[in-house]
Amino acid sequence: MTPFILALDQGTTSSRAILFDRAGQIHGMAQKELRQIFPQPGWVEHDAEEIWTDQLAVARDVMRSHGVTATDIAAIGITNQRETTVIWDRKTGVPIANAIVWQDRRTAGLCEALQTQGHAEMISEKTGLVLDAYFSASKIKWLLDHTPGARAKAERGELAFGTIDSWLAFKLCGAHVTDASNASRTMLFNITEMRWDQELLDLFELPRSILPDIIASSGMFGKTFAPLLGAAIPLAGIAGDQQAATFGQACHRPGMAKNTYGTGCFMLMNTGKTPVVSENRLLTTVGWTLEKSDYMLEGSVFTAGATIQWLRDGMGMINQASEVEALASGVTDTGGVMFVPAFAGLGAPYWDPYARGTIIGLSRGTTKAHIARAALEAIAYQSADILDAMQKDAGIPLLELRVDGGSSRNDFLMQFQADILGVAVVRPVVTETTALGAAYLAGLALRFWQSTEEIASQWRADTTFLPRMDLDERLQRQHQWCRAVERSRQWVEP
Repeated sequence: MTPFILALDQGTTSSRAILFDRAGQIHGMAQKELRQIFPQPGWVEHDAEEIWTDQLAVARDVMRSHGVTATDIAAIGITNQRETTVIWDRKTGVPIANAIVWQDRRTAGLCEALQTQGHAEMISEKTGLVLDAYFSASKIKWLLDHTPGARAKAERGELAFGTIDSWLAFKLCGAHVTDASNASRTMLFNITEMRWDQELLDLFELPRSILPDIIASSGMFGKTFAPLLGAAIPLAGIAGDQQAATFGQACHRPGMAKNTYGTGCFMLMNTGKTPVVSENRLLTTVGWTLEKSDYMLEGSVFTAGATIQWLRDGMGMINQASEVEALASGVTDTGGVMFVPAFAGLGAPYWDPYARGTIIGLSRGTTKAHIARAALEAIAYQSADILDAMQKDAGIPLLELRVDGGSSRNDFLMQFQADILGVAVVRPVVTETTALGAAYLAGLALRFWQSTEEIASQWRADTTFLPRMDLDERLQRQHQWCRAVERSRQWVEP
């Protein structure tokens, strides 16, 4: 039998390709960092053509370096940064502009206007989302309104919109497709009726023809053009990165939760086959669709690993991201410093697009080690805000939090996360669970794996971090964090 599944993991800061074997173990990996484009404060863009060429390059690289040919690959799964918006010409396949990244805040004013007009409740009821510039709908409208000739071409059916999964599927197979996990992040998808919603399309002034077809997360999306990888390979799995990570963490039952520490931080809890409406400003989203759909509660931290990237690239405090743990561990505390990394506003549960990054509590004794420690602690504080809201919504006390993503390998951060949450934090043997989830979805479609039970049996814990902080200290620290957050909010005037 064909021995491997190839997962294409296209993230905000890098494009990766990972080969998984039948035991769910990594056979090989290739990665390339993705260039970030910041045209104005609060704007974030990617070159979609660069995403494609990088993703194809790393796929070829991992195959070549590990002696794998297309005939050794049973299927391809895609997982992707969500909400990031690409529009391209159907005939030429050329994007009409740079992709607008999920972090981009340029449409905050449009979303605020729609909120003032009273549309927020309707949008939330249909989509499970908070009316915010984070999601794709306002980005699509902006591109059509600000790219010369784009709206007329869209009305004639000449343009295609997609999140990054759709863009890669189009380049790989020529298909204009997505899955429900990605569709549910556009603010155009009705999550109870499981279809594109005409009322939402009308509200954002978007033609239906621009949208992709929706296929089950584990299903046949098409076959790759043979010249790309040496032979045609089935594209059989697609899921947005956070849903894919939840699937890869085997959180297949209600009440199970994971947190991914990537560019942002994303905590998802499986709530089963029925969507749970949040009373605490979390998102209700589709996790994945097999025979039926699983729903999730989600809280999003916009800036997590990107904070460490800023320490490296913006401030020159470290030369490599991996150095931050040693630097932060060089001091016993933050020296009173609190860091709120609201570079692109605050996500759940605040949803404040006008918040900005704040470092408070500086003194003459403050060193870069104190700031590095405060940066790591800030990632954990933001996740604690989300877990508190999530437990209130779900009514389920969390017994453990499964973690993954690049920063989950930082032992200092994971221990502090356990301390500030007051629950066990469990890191699995395979931390590349985003790519693993996409591989599992693709493999299920072709019976490479037989069931979710078989997949769950492959999950193995590597390290468990137990909370060591007493309750009084935890509450005092959380109080200080809340004070710092309040000072960061509404900094930019609308």
